[in-house]
Amino acid sequence: MALFSSSFKAIVMTLAFLILFMGSTSAQLSTTFYSSSCPNLFTTVQSVVKSAIAKEARMGASLLRLFFHDCFVNGCDGSILLDDTSTFTGEKGAAPNLNSVRGFDVIDNIKSAVEKACPNVVSCADILAITARDSVVTLGGPSWSVTLGRRDARTASQAAANTSIPPPTSNLSALLSRFSALGLSAKDMVALSGSHTIGQARCTSFRARIYNETNNLDSSLAQTRRSNCPSAVGSGDNNLAPLDLQTPTTFDNNYYKNLVNQRGLLHSDQQLFNGGSTDSLVRTLSGSPSTFASDFVAGMIKMGNISPLTGSNGEIRKNCRKRN
Repeated sequence: MALFSSSFKAIVMTLAFLILFMGSTSAQLSTTFYSSSCPNLFTTVQSVVKSAIAKEARMGASLLRLFFHDCFVNGCDGSILLDDTSTFTGEKGAAPNLNSVRGFDVIDNIKSAVEKACPNVVSCADILAITARDSVVTLGGPSWSVTLGRRDARTASQAAANTSIPPPTSNLSALLSRFSALGLSAKDMVALSGSHTIGQARCTSFRARIYNETNNLDSSLAQTRRSNCPSAVGSGDNNLAPLDLQTPTTFDNNYYKNLVNQRGLLHSDQQLFNGGSTDSLVRTLSGSPSTFASDFVAGMIKMGNISPLTGSNGEIRKNCRKRN
């Protein structure tokens, strides 16, 4: 049974349609973009996503993260999927992605299935957007109408990825600044950060927090995490810990409850509830699953509208890993 009841589905869907008409970039995308050219698109993507998550629940968080890390670097253009070439160094090896971002094989499987259903029609950028939504729904979260019509970039930038994706050491000011630069408000930022209600983080991402921070960190959480994350840099760097200790494979609002109790695993997460301007937003979402659902949907739609390539720009890649 989904955690987010059907009682407010109409609200979420109405919100989705309203956002479609807000802002110039939104108007370039449409929820019905492939209705005629690829009518089986959604069922095709959903089938592969569900299968991948059934094999490994963590994959849902990984697929959602791919969409975030794509959109934050020069817009939602599928650039994160490109392998390195002789003319550019791609984003997969950037600091925020190396040994961390995953799920590329699942995207490959989705693309292959979509190509069989409707060749040369659906972009890899749009596949990422649909996959993110389906991952959230599969893990018990809210659904929304995904805006489509993006085209794929012909290049990628490791340098841009290194500077555009906020690291887990970010303070609140840096987070607000980065999200604002992308047209996302503090409310959007707090809601989108709720994606950390699923998935896991590597020891190297939270080592400094569990050993060096005390006044905003629950001592029992620090003690628990230290057992699997040695203090020495380079030792156990890739050991994993759930971002949400209670329900790491269920999309719910426990992430915010954890923040209120100083149990955010990442420094950047706990910054959202640390005596600053976003405390009230966190407290609201900690007490209202439905508000989190609607705010998250609004944020996802806005993020998906960041600088899309449309019209004759970019291309429709046959293989998501390389240019045509």
